[in-house]
Amino acid sequence: MGRSRVVVVAAHPDDETLGAGALVAAAAARGARVELVVLTDGEGSHPESTTCPPVELAARRRDEARAAAAALGPDVELTLLGLPDGGLAGDHEEQVTRQLVERLGDAREVLLLSPWRRDGHPDHEAAGRASAAAAVRTGARLLEYPVWFWHWAATEDAPWDRLLVLGHGEVAAERKAAAVAAHRTQVEPLSDAPGDEALLSAQLLEHFTGRVEAFVDEPPADPALEALHTAESDPWGTTHRWYERRKRDLVLACLPRPRFVRALELGCSRGELAADLARRCQDVLAVDRSPAAVARARTVVPTNVETAVLDAPTEWPDGAFDLVVLSEVGYFLSPVDLERLIARVRSSLADHGVVVLCHWRHPVEGWVLDGADVHQAALAADLPPLMSTYRDDDVEIIVLAESADRPDPRG
Repeated sequence: MGRSRVVVVAAHPDDETLGAGALVAAAAARGARVELVVLTDGEGSHPESTTCPPVELAARRRDEARAAAAALGPDVELTLLGLPDGGLAGDHEEQVTRQLVERLGDAREVLLLSPWRRDGHPDHEAAGRASAAAAVRTGARLLEYPVWFWHWAATEDAPWDRLLVLGHGEVAAERKAAAVAAHRTQVEPLSDAPGDEALLSAQLLEHFTGRVEAFVDEPPADPALEALHTAESDPWGTTHRWYERRKRDLVLACLPRPRFVRALELGCSRGELAADLARRCQDVLAVDRSPAAVARARTVVPTNVETAVLDAPTEWPDGAFDLVVLSEVGYFLSPVDLERLIARVRSSLADHGVVVLCHWRHPVEGWVLDGADVHQAALAADLPPLMSTYRDDDVEIIVLAESADRPDPRG
């Protein structure tokens, strides 16, 4: 795929080899940095075994993962996280997302490979969802590999319209075959005893031989903010926290003009700030990617505020705005999406338009950016110059506008 860095996520040792081993071998051979992140030790693969308890099986599978990684390429990096086999969904899913975000960082040049989100195995699907969320937050290019799908589904059930089939050379195919063979606890019986049968049948393994690998290519998704707004009516405490009330007052006080014609608020959440902006603007368009948040905003905003579900910067409203406000939303974007959003703001800013950014100054866990990163990106972009700054221990507000456009304060 031409990326200089490839990160492969696996729910269990052997998933990465089966689903993406040839691509990994080819990428490593051309000098790309390749990292394998195996989430569990796979200790639950033989629950009926009487000869190999889970602790011993976990140790064997870790050794097999190391041998397989070495077979794919001498410089392939392997990380074993040791999370519980069969327990990735739930609390561990968000943990995996955060760890992947920390690992990936600004990942616009990263190819991220993960189990398919609809693979039919709970751990695989949880790993896929966590990877998809991390791709949204970091800007990584995501492809998903089916594994157990080939076992339970018919060929006609494959998502052929979204399937990307990649061909590889003979050397890559041979390296993959050697790596598959290294996972002996899965391709061979543990013993002759009942419960120790080989887990991967010859019929299933046929899907992972040869010179091609199949990946599902569909847009990544991160439901975290929508889930937060669905679970809680006021997740940020906008109606009762002093910080939230004070922050809105500070934003209004920083506006360099008493009135605006048409304002855009990006990431309006419950609509409390949009309602305040409505007192200073003829019209306000308040947007958020969360349908639950927008539904609540519609119950609190006055009639001169229009609300809309809009996933910026991929989606963008029509028309020009003489005021654009980004309040505590910029760090919920990947670095590349923040750049795209700033470009969108510039393209829709009316003559003599004003841009206001307001962000929390403390660390933002689970995301690449923080408030300082967002404001530095805006200051470095082709936006109006910095007119004013407010900063305290908790919040920073910057106003980008032409100073000459500010009315005479004595008037």
